[in-house]
Amino acid sequence: MSTLSPCISVCRIDRVTGYCEGCGRTMTEIAEWLHYDPDRKRAIIAELEHRPRPARAGRKRK
Repeated sequence: MSTLSPCISVCRIDRVTGYCEGCGRTMTEIAEWLHYDPDRKRAIIAELEHRPRPARAGRKRK
């Protein structure tokens, strides 16, 4: 069983992009993650750096 995951325990879906503000995955990718093979997981992780993630771009918590 692979534990490969981009999850950082910040689980909020951005309403504009549809991506998780923490890991950048879609709801479908998150829900089906445990069923993906390691190659599919690596492919998604490689895509994440190209997805918009406004919550993580220089935003600081108050």
